[in-house]
Amino acid sequence: MARRKKGQDIHGWVILDKPLGMTSTQAVGAVRRLFDAKKAGHAGTLDPLASGVLPIALGEATKTVPFAQDGAKTYRFTIQWGESTDTLDAEGEVIAQSDVRPTRDAIAAALPDFIGDIAQIPPKFSAIRIDGARAYDLARAGEEVEMVARPVTVHGLKLLDAPSPDLAVLELHCGKGTYVRAIARDLAAKLGTEGHVAALRRVAVGPFAASNAVTLDELTEMAHKGRASDGLHPVETALDDIPALAVTEDEAQSLRQGRPIVLLPRQAQELRDKRRPRDIAGKDGSRLALAMCGETAAAIGEARAGRFEPVRVFNLMNDRSA
Repeated sequence: MARRKKGQDIHGWVILDKPLGMTSTQAVGAVRRLFDAKKAGHAGTLDPLASGVLPIALGEATKTVPFAQDGAKTYRFTIQWGESTDTLDAEGEVIAQSDVRPTRDAIAAALPDFIGDIAQIPPKFSAIRIDGARAYDLARAGEEVEMVARPVTVHGLKLLDAPSPDLAVLELHCGKGTYVRAIARDLAAKLGTEGHVAALRRVAVGPFAASNAVTLDELTEMAHKGRASDGLHPVETALDDIPALAVTEDEAQSLRQGRPIVLLPRQAQELRDKRRPRDIAGKDGSRLALAMCGETAAAIGEARAGRFEPVRVFNLMNDRSA
C-alpha cells in the first residue's frame, strides 16, 4: 500500500526573493516546510550566486509551472571589466585579463547587436545536457566541452549605470534559455576586453515581479504568526497571459471530471478574438483559455469547434488556498 504524502493541501504561488548562496532546490524545501505543503516546485532555476524572484508553486499551482517557465524574464546584472573567468561569473578562476575599460558610450553603442532573435553559445558551466551529462559536470571534470550555439530572444538590453571604469550595470529582458553570463562574455568580446558577471539579480519572471516578492525571513515571520497565507498568490497567477472563460458551477464540475462543455456563440467568438501565438512547453498554446468559476480556477482548456475541452484541471473546489 502506497504511503500518503505528508503535509497539507496548500495551493498557490509564493513569489520568493531568493537570497544569495541558496540553491533553488533549498529554497523550495524551505518554503514547503513553512507551509507544511504536500507538493512544491519552482518555475525556473536561479543560481546560488544570484538573488531575486524565484516563483514557487504549491499544490495545484504546480500544474501551471510550464506557463511561468515560458514567460519572459528580467535581470539586472553587473559586469566587471578586465577579467574573464572559466565560469563567466565571480565564482570561477580568472583565465584572461585585459587593460581595456570600455566607455559608457561604447557600451551603449554595442547593445543593439544583442537585441532580437540571436544565436548564443551557452556557458560551459551550465545545466545543459551533453550526451546525458550536465555540461558543468563535464567541465568540472576537466573534459573538453563543445557548446553549440542556439537561438534565444532578447527583448531588451540597456545600460543602467557605469559606477566606475571597472563596472557596468545592465538590465536584460529576455525569453527562456537566455544566459546572462553569455551576454556578458560576448559583450566584453565585442568591446575588445575581458569581463564576467560580478552580481546578478532576477527582478521578474512572467507575471511575477520583485515588487510583490517576499523574503524567507518575512515568510518565516508570517508563518510564526499563523499568517503564512498572506504570502500566497492564487493558482491562476501564472496564467495572466491566456484569456479567461467564466463558467457555471455545473460546467466547472464537468471540466474537473474531464468532460468538455459547449460554448455559447458569443463565448466562442470572444476566445477566437483573443487567440494569438503562444508556445507553452514547446506546444501550440494559441487556443488555450482558463475556465474560472467565480474566483476559483477550474481548468485550462482549448476552445475548438464550439466546445471547451479541458487539458489540465484544478481540484480546488472553491477552496482558494491555505
